[in-house]
Amino acid sequence: MIARIWSGESPLWLLLLPLSWLYGLVSGIIRLCWRMGLKKAWRAPVPVVVVGNLTAGGNGKTPVVVWLVEQLQQRGIRVGVVSRGYGGKAAHYPLLLTPETTTAEAGDEPVLIYQRTGAPVAVSPARVDAVKALLTASPVQLIVTDDGLQHYRLHRDKEIVVIDGVRRFGNGWWLPAGPMRERASRLKSVDAVITNGGIAQPGEIAMRLQPGLAVNLLTGERCNVNALQNLVAMAGIGHPPRFFATLHEAGAHPVKTVALADHQALSPQDVSALIEPDQTLIMTEKDAVKCRHFAEQNWWYLPVDAHLEDKQAEKLLQELLILVR
Repeated sequence: MIARIWSGESPLWLLLLPLSWLYGLVSGIIRLCWRMGLKKAWRAPVPVVVVGNLTAGGNGKTPVVVWLVEQLQQRGIRVGVVSRGYGGKAAHYPLLLTPETTTAEAGDEPVLIYQRTGAPVAVSPARVDAVKALLTASPVQLIVTDDGLQHYRLHRDKEIVVIDGVRRFGNGWWLPAGPMRERASRLKSVDAVITNGGIAQPGEIAMRLQPGLAVNLLTGERCNVNALQNLVAMAGIGHPPRFFATLHEAGAHPVKTVALADHQALSPQDVSALIEPDQTLIMTEKDAVKCRHFAEQNWWYLPVDAHLEDKQAEKLLQELLILVR
């Protein structure tokens, strides 16, 4: 239902417009206060790059963060990552991730980023505190913040926005009548716009998500996802249909798909109940980090990697390298 409202297909969005106007007014005043200097942003001693979005829901932001960290690491830059840690609740903040940190403590996305990149990751509702913790613990040269475009207390040297190239901005209205956290005009003030799928507009960097080999959660075995039989697909991400479409494009055709809420907590009983004994479960990597400790033999996940248009992506990376040097 919410997808139909935000796309404009359902007229119910009209009923929510007063709340959207209030949301837009409040968020606009907050941003104006920071821009006019009525509130002071804290500037880190190293460059800070924000990877965020203008809309609620999954746009492919986390794969972009992973891509960015890995690309900078390959160029010899020590990168740290900070996150709000949605879906997690730690005993204390800021929380520096370790191999033992669970998704219940840090949230699924920070754990995924930490496991994929090996970069130091800190989580805190106050991102400034997370940055300070990273700087104390690690000799990082640049910090990437996963989300936080609207978190103006932390000064940023570069802003990167990721948008869904298929859904774009829906009906264009602020929450809750539409998907917008900020209006599309905000794109004029950011440093780069990365478009996930669809058709990139002039000035946007085209990106596609490319699946790798399916990985068995229990054994680490890898194989082509289309070799797995009698599949049930599970996705607890911002936009589950994207994962299901990726499976079809890879030649895998699940007999059942299960869309879960983004950041939804998972229990062994809940996940096991999704499949019959003769079926195989395929999930996103974001779900897999929540299931590793109770995985079963027939559970697999499909990792995806962000691939950006070469020339524009290299230009963006060179701009970030200049910040460090």
